[in-house]
Amino acid sequence: MMLVSVLELILGIFIVVLAFLAINVKSLIKTVMFLSAMSMLSVLAFVMMHAPDVAVTEAVIGSGLVTSLFVFTLLSVRKVERKQ
Repeated sequence: MMLVSVLELILGIFIVVLAFLAINVKSLIKTVMFLSAMSMLSVLAFVMMHAPDVAVTEAVIGSGLVTSLFVFTLLSVRKVERKQ
């Protein structure tokens, strides 16, 4: 088995594990962090599949924009809950 295939297999396993952790964890902020980590590993997978444009898009939108949007939303919800 080639080294690249082994790395792809390990990367795929980590992505699946992070997806299960994101689904099963109770804390919403931890869920966002697991989703962000899963997205970053997806970036590596896209690079290994020779799709650098998709990898850059996933890094910017999937890891950066979506994660910051989720975190700001969670912080906004907590502020509203404290005021009530």
